[in-house]
Amino acid sequence: MIEGSLPPVEFWCELQCPDCGTALDDVRALREQYGDALTVSLRHFPLEKHKHAYAAAEAAEEAFAQGGGWPFVEAVLGRVEELDRRGPELLLEVARELGLDAEEVELAMIDGRHTLAVDADQAEGKAIGVKGTPTYVVGGRRLDGGQSQQGLREQIVALLEAQR
Repeated sequence: MIEGSLPPVEFWCELQCPDCGTALDDVRALREQYGDALTVSLRHFPLEKHKHAYAAAEAAEEAFAQGGGWPFVEAVLGRVEELDRRGPELLLEVARELGLDAEEVELAMIDGRHTLAVDADQAEGKAIGVKGTPTYVVGGRRLDGGQSQQGLREQIVALLEAQR
């Protein structure tokens, strides 16, 4: 790591998880605080208890491929309850609203072009001890936000500053 640079932050997320929507406020605050010096990468950890989470992860991967990943993620996390009710229909609506190619998003959910990426994230998450979402990994240290997010942003900042 370059002196003065920040370690990346991995945001282990599930797009049907209400807590991940709340955690997005921390991600936004970290980006605001550190700007371009901070890289936040979305890592998928769809949970079996949410039936649309896997499709949402595949749709998000396609949105990233089209250059609109983070706006897509933010929009879907802002509508978690609606995703629960409407499923893939909502994902396509969000894609259209953001000017993404919704037909390609739909095809990506059907043809499985992003299945390997989602499965790889999920397998890696399990291997490093991710049990729920949101979870962060900063400089190799895992912070579980699934139980409580209180004080989590401060812990992330402390880890970032310690490794700077």
